[in-house]
Amino acid sequence: MTQAVYAEFTATDAAASDRIAVILKTLTDSVRVESGNLVFDAYRREGRPLEFFVYEVYVDEAAFQAHIMQDHGRSFNAELKGLIEGGGSTLTFLTTL
Repeated sequence: MTQAVYAEFTATDAAASDRIAVILKTLTDSVRVESGNLVFDAYRREGRPLEFFVYEVYVDEAAFQAHIMQDHGRSFNAELKGLIEGGGSTLTFLTTL
């Protein structure tokens, strides 16, 4: 069964938002070539440029666990922590109907 999740986070300010856009693009390119990744789409909320939404789907839970252990994800999350409100993203896991 696939593993789907979305992450939401809000930049602390416009400069942080611009930096997030750059590092999120790099992360997107890296995640999309992971063998277990099916979807990795990153967005800014329309009309709210400080707010981000990332939708991810993996072939299964094992692929998701492998994803979170990747160096590119760890580096992204370490930098992201200082750029967003609350110090971390909110994750919501989804179940296929």
